[in-house]
Amino acid sequence: MDLFRPQPTENLLPRDGVVNYHGPVLSPGEAERYFNVLRWEVPWRSDEVVLFGKRHITARKVAWYGDGGLNYRYSGSTKTPLAWTGDLLALKALAEELSGAPCNSCLLNLYHSGAEGMGWHSDDESSLEREAPIVCLSLGAERNFRFRHRQLPLKAEISLEAGSLLVMRGETQRHWQHTIPKMARVPGPRISLTFRRIAGPQI
Repeated sequence: MDLFRPQPTENLLPRDGVVNYHGPVLSPGEAERYFNVLRWEVPWRSDEVVLFGKRHITARKVAWYGDGGLNYRYSGSTKTPLAWTGDLLALKALAEELSGAPCNSCLLNLYHSGAEGMGWHSDDESSLEREAPIVCLSLGAERNFRFRHRQLPLKAEISLEAGSLLVMRGETQRHWQHTIPKMARVPGPRISLTFRRIAGPQI
């Protein structure tokens, strides 16, 4: 991890994609308020993923919001969107303004502590609009975010602060995987909001 925060115009990846880190875009008070609202008002559900033909239930909780009809299919399951709330629309507008990317949906993840993480993966499902930016807003505990190239021995890492914004652009999902590693020393919860663009209504 770099000792100095990169500028939003700086690419964290050495090649084959673009990742920009904006740092905190919410004040500490705003970040805490949104975290508390989402923590207690979102109807969180355990995620279901299918790995090697077996269905697994995660400790990490998720929620899917979006425009009507924008179902999201990944890891063998289909998510039907919940209706946008006023707070989520405000955060969506902020994400769109800073990234310059229109979004029509958002996947929220709740990590209860550092004992929960996300394995290596790419957000390259067919329902997502090809190469549309994915905008990640972090609330709560600071967590590491790592990248690894699919074919080359290349890696990158950034620490996501509370209220911070990270944008993955272009060919990033095609050539890179990312992960939220488990961190035993992190006692507090984290919420991530990943604003996306679904290609169209999914029946």
